[in-house]
Amino acid sequence: MHTGRISGNLKLRLNGRSGFPLFLPHYKSPYGTSNRAASSVFCLRTIILRLAHAVLASASRAPSRQVNLLPHPPSLGGLRRAMPVLLSLGSVTFVAAAEPSARVIAADLAVARGPMNRMHSFCVGAGRANEGLRADWQRQLRLVREECGFRYIRFHGLFGDDMGVYFEDRGRPVYNWQYIDELFDFIRSIGMKPFVELGFMPSALASGPQTIFWWRGNVTPPKDYAKWEAFIAAFVRHCTERYGADEVRSWYFEVWNEPNLDGFWMGNPGKKPYEEWAPGARTEYFKLYATTARAVKSVDPVYRVGGPATAGEAWIEETLAYCAKEGVPLDFVTTHSYATMSGYLDEHGNAGTVISPDRNAITAGVKNVRAKIDHSPFAKAELHYTEWSASYTPADPIHDSYHNAAFILDKMRNIGAAADSMSYWTFTDIFEEPGPRTTPFHGGFGLLNYQDLKKPAYFAYKFLHQLGDTQLACADPAAFICRDKVGAVQALFWDFTITHPGPSVNNQQFYKADQPASPTSPAEMKLAGLAQGTYRLLAAKVGYRANDVQSAWRDLGSPAQLTRAQVESLRAATTGTPVVDERVEVGADGSFARTFAMRENDVWFVELRPL
Repeated sequence: MHTGRISGNLKLRLNGRSGFPLFLPHYKSPYGTSNRAASSVFCLRTIILRLAHAVLASASRAPSRQVNLLPHPPSLGGLRRAMPVLLSLGSVTFVAAAEPSARVIAADLAVARGPMNRMHSFCVGAGRANEGLRADWQRQLRLVREECGFRYIRFHGLFGDDMGVYFEDRGRPVYNWQYIDELFDFIRSIGMKPFVELGFMPSALASGPQTIFWWRGNVTPPKDYAKWEAFIAAFVRHCTERYGADEVRSWYFEVWNEPNLDGFWMGNPGKKPYEEWAPGARTEYFKLYATTARAVKSVDPVYRVGGPATAGEAWIEETLAYCAKEGVPLDFVTTHSYATMSGYLDEHGNAGTVISPDRNAITAGVKNVRAKIDHSPFAKAELHYTEWSASYTPADPIHDSYHNAAFILDKMRNIGAAADSMSYWTFTDIFEEPGPRTTPFHGGFGLLNYQDLKKPAYFAYKFLHQLGDTQLACADPAAFICRDKVGAVQALFWDFTITHPGPSVNNQQFYKADQPASPTSPAEMKLAGLAQGTYRLLAAKVGYRANDVQSAWRDLGSPAQLTRAQVESLRAATTGTPVVDERVEVGADGSFARTFAMRENDVWFVELRPL
């Protein structure tokens, strides 16, 4: 007898004579006829899944139901001609499974792990600087600052032509900081700081016409490195005069963005293969980096400068080696990572992507980069991932999906102290790299959509921010339990399951469709060391159709334009209001336990507040 799990509530038992052949000729397989083994397995899976629904309905009424798939097996000659898979079964029996044992999430208030790591809220990304002059962008940034606790913000295009920073009058540079002042003043007014990406190239200072995105950021090196160095020094001096040296010493100056991609650096008009293009591009970038670092440090040697801000964790070792050899400052290392199987850049928002099936995607890369830094002359350098997300395209519905919340939490839990920050890309769908989008949910990067509607990913960061400052010891790998100064306890736990079937379907198809979540083992939260007394128990949930704005929008018919009534309906479906709000008593033994139902990719935030 062989036993295999097919759902949270059923078990499949395969009983039969050894070597009995299975032939399934009437089910169409997506693998085609060229792969008979894969097709036969697919067909078996198809039959099982089609039977499962009917069996579920009767499982509670009968101890078992037997279904013979092949009461009359085909001849041996026919089997040989069809090249089938030979499986050792003659019948399939479905039996109702016992309820899965609860997952125990336990902590003792007297056993602290240490201060809660807040690297998740250190920085967040946005599209470009000029978008930060918009009232709706500023409104949304204020909201995520208040509810998610982000402290720094990074964006492209600070020196783009739409920011009006650089002109020349008969060859003489003319600087203009007025738009930057407006933007930085706002950022500072809400208690945030800029993580300054130094780029792209002002057209009047550019060596070529190559641009990227709808808003045409120039990606070429400066036509005159001396003028670039003077320009950077003037900008940093201006920031110092306006905000003070003590303030600017808390900022980060990052040199450029993703220079290992020809779309972001130098262009590639000759269409050279990457292996031919990259060495020259890297050499030119190191020249830009050294010049820029020198300019920043000329204003104040304490100011922090770093890079290489590469896509896909590239050029890390080369950058470390170059800076060590040439004596170039490198105060921090930056790079980017996205959890897709391939690709780095989708300039026009039309790429098809597939999420990596590797649960350690992103996490393993971060730890690998940290190890490279640790074994370099810059072992004390901070590591900042200045972009990361499930997907690199601004047209990927995984960004809107309930799956994304658990994905984010899994990465934050398992990366831990390996990175000093993981800057989520981005806080808002107000993002115009491919131009303005025409629907309210289009797979945009943001935690918020155009109408300030909160996606499931938003709640991942909000819940993280609500955790207390002391993390308690907890063995569960998908949970945080914390306490705060007033004796309240917060527990954040989730299920992270990659349900995507793989390369046979892309994210744009899979995550756009309705994807119900299957039940998983319930979670029992057990606390010890509580003070005796009365508490208020609050529990909020995110998951399939729970603070799931994408599903709510789909229920409306996925309208391309939202009425005011529809916006309010969607807002009401995503308030984050606790689904449990009650008084509980903790006895003299100081213990508390509660079990919570779980489904794939559910997220629970539970709090016990003393009254």
